[in-house]
Amino acid sequence: MYNTDITLIKMIKKFYYIKRDRVVNKITYKGKTFFDKFEKIDKTLTLSVMNEHEEKKITVAHSLISDRDIVENIVFDYNGRNPERFWHRAQLMLREEGYINFTAYKTKTEGHLHLYIHKGHTALQEAYQLAKLLSAKLQQKMPVQWKMFPDPNIPRDFNILILPYEVYKKERGSSWSKHM
Repeated sequence: MYNTDITLIKMIKKFYYIKRDRVVNKITYKGKTFFDKFEKIDKTLTLSVMNEHEEKKITVAHSLISDRDIVENIVFDYNGRNPERFWHRAQLMLREEGYINFTAYKTKTEGHLHLYIHKGHTALQEAYQLAKLLSAKLQQKMPVQWKMFPDPNIPRDFNILILPYEVYKKERGSSWSKHM
């Protein structure tokens, strides 16, 4: 059974992506060329597929953007060397901004994290702005060692994240939050 607590992520399960050993698609977007190794599967993301991912038989990714341009999570993709410091700074900044539900997950690479901010139904353009704003605020406290998702500078089918393997830390509501 897929044991990672992903119930905290409101994930789009109508379709998913599987990583292939070859380039599946070549996309030119905003003057840049992207080589896609993830193949979109237009089937429901099931528990059996997630189990294969956890067993590392396949690599599965989920989309952050629904087919109706709705985003449920803003995500920091941290690729630095000090996840504990990143978590500490990010959680303080998020609390200060009034966010009370967020979870960091470990990725396949040691020390890298995906920090999901559980925002709820958010229009795509607003999600782009929120991601940019949160990144700028955290950038004031530490050097940028992350990417933000969703990202308007990459193709829509590249606003995907590999399913998490393990919860790093989570924050669920606080009575002292100023925006409850």
